[in-house]
Amino acid sequence: MTTAIHADAAPQDTTPAPAQRFDIYQPIHKALRNFMGDTLSRLGRVDVTDAEDLAGALSQVESLLDFCAKHVRHENDFIHTAIRARQPAGASRTSEDHVEHLESIDALHKETRAVYDADDAQRHVLALRLYRHLALFIAENLQHMHIEETANTAALWEHYTDEELMDLEARLVATISPADTMLTMRWMVPGITPQQRTALLGGMKAGAPAEVFQAVLNAVRPHLSAHDWSKLTRDLG
Repeated sequence: MTTAIHADAAPQDTTPAPAQRFDIYQPIHKALRNFMGDTLSRLGRVDVTDAEDLAGALSQVESLLDFCAKHVRHENDFIHTAIRARQPAGASRTSEDHVEHLESIDALHKETRAVYDADDAQRHVLALRLYRHLALFIAENLQHMHIEETANTAALWEHYTDEELMDLEARLVATISPADTMLTMRWMVPGITPQQRTALLGGMKAGAPAEVFQAVLNAVRPHLSAHDWSKLTRDLG
C-alpha cells in the first residue's frame, strides 16, 4: 500500500460560496463518502464464520474499489484534462494522487481475494488487515477530495463558465454505463441534501424515459428515511 496521511495535506478552503457556481465535484464526492463509510462499517462488523455475511461484505468492498478506479479515470480523462487545458500545472497534485490510488486499489483487491481464499485459521487475521488498510485508503481519499473540492474547483471556476462545466459533466456522464449509473444513484441520492435530490431527480424526471426514472426511484427508496422519501415525493410532485 502506498497510502500516506499528512497533517498539512488539506489546504484552506478559499473557494467562493458553492451556491454561486456550478459544483462538479460535490454530488459525486458525497456518493463516494457515503459508499466508503458504509463499506468500511460493514467490513468492520462482518462475521468471518458466516459465509453469506462474509461474501456480501467482500463483494461490497470489491464494488467500491471498482467504483473508485472508474472515478479516478473519469476525473483524469475529463476534469484534469480540462484544468490542464487552461492552467497547465493546475491539477498536478491530484493527478499524482491518482497514480497512488490506482496502486492502492490493486493492492486492496489482492487483499480481498486473500480473505476469500483463506482457511478458517487465517481468515480473521486477513479480514482485519483488509479493514485497516481500507480505512487508510479512505482516510487519504477524504483528504484528496477536499483538495479537489477547493483547489481544483477554484481552478475550474477561474477558467470556465458554468455552462462549460455543465457540458463537461454531461460528456463525462454520457460515458457511464446504465449499471454504473444505477450504482451511482444508489449511493448519491441518499448522500445529498433534499434540495440536491429534488434538483437531480427532477431533471431526470423531465429528461429521462419514465421507466428509467422509476427504476432509479425504486433503487434509492430503501435507502431513504420515511421523512426524506416524503419530502422527495412532495417536491417532485
